[in-house]
Amino acid sequence: MAARPTIDDETRRRRLQRRHLLAVDSRATTVTAAADAVVGLHATTASTVYLSAWARVEGFAPDAMDDALYTDRTLVKQLAMRRTLFVFGHDTLAEAIGAVGPRVTASERTNMLRDLRRSPDFDDPEGWIDAARAAVLADLADGTARTSTELRARNPALDGHIVFGEGKSWGGRTAMGPRVLNMMSAAGEIVRGPNSGRWTLSRPSWVSMQSWLGHPLPEVSVADGHRALIRRWLRTFGPGTETDIVWWLGSTKRAVRAALADLDVVEVDLDGGSVGYVLADDVPQTASDDDVDPQAALLPELDPATMGWKERGFYLGDHAAQIFDSNGNGGQTAWWGGRIVGGWRQVDGGRIEVQTFEKVSRAAGRALTARADELAEWLGETRVTAGYPAPFMKR
Repeated sequence: MAARPTIDDETRRRRLQRRHLLAVDSRATTVTAAADAVVGLHATTASTVYLSAWARVEGFAPDAMDDALYTDRTLVKQLAMRRTLFVFGHDTLAEAIGAVGPRVTASERTNMLRDLRRSPDFDDPEGWIDAARAAVLADLADGTARTSTELRARNPALDGHIVFGEGKSWGGRTAMGPRVLNMMSAAGEIVRGPNSGRWTLSRPSWVSMQSWLGHPLPEVSVADGHRALIRRWLRTFGPGTETDIVWWLGSTKRAVRAALADLDVVEVDLDGGSVGYVLADDVPQTASDDDVDPQAALLPELDPATMGWKERGFYLGDHAAQIFDSNGNGGQTAWWGGRIVGGWRQVDGGRIEVQTFEKVSRAAGRALTARADELAEWLGETRVTAGYPAPFMKR
């Protein structure tokens, strides 16, 4: 039996720089191309998708993302893998809804039912969810975009609250309507439409998916969706382990193994003894494959590069405690040569402060400072607040 090819950590870091468009000569020319290149841009925090694009698109301006999302609609926000909000191109959107939509939709419904059954105000939780969903579909059938508040005001069936922690200091009331909308979004029935806030704020309206796209969304089976998404992931993030793929998809080992068996992939040895997967036509043939000089990058919280793998040692090193919070959310990062070497924050006056977690070379220090100055100039008077501050920012 032939020995498995080996892809070492340094090669993986070079590939990360180029394939995640962090090298200057690999930058995208459009935001849609940038999103496609990394499968999808994370959008849980409103500003993240814009800052991720700034790091990857030459001459990027926020209006370019707004146009792609709300005018041309070449990009769409979608609740997908790991119940996380992404921005996808149309082909990837259909694949993501097909692959993980049923799983995420079922999870959203199960969680709602659990809470509704604990409340004395809902005699028929299943019926309430079905009636609320039907009301939203009927109301949005005309193609008009409406906010969550408008939908609840127009549709009494959607209005309802549960009480939690009664008598406790942390108790309160939570509206169930927005959770119905999230469930329907995961299923691909409705989509986040025009945003009434500036690019640092999320104030979406809702539209039927078919009205927003101008055509029905192609149906993709769970199996076909898994194969398509894993193929895309391997092209950008590979090599990666089975653990990486299962975590990134928020899927099961069984589904991932079935997809890998149907794809033309090769097992490779990784540093540390792990076995990884890479597309058969993507095994490095020479040491110069994916060759790129070390370059500096400043990425926002939850960026695809930070959140692309479960087993992160090759690019994260010993810095997990400074970057990731207790829920596994990665904060604002500073990179050199395809590795996280620190983090960054916006301080008084709009200046970007880079904090390194290890000793870096003079070239790296100069490049990170220059990139910080570029980001500060690009942001101008705009102030960005982290939704998931990295632990280093709290010290």
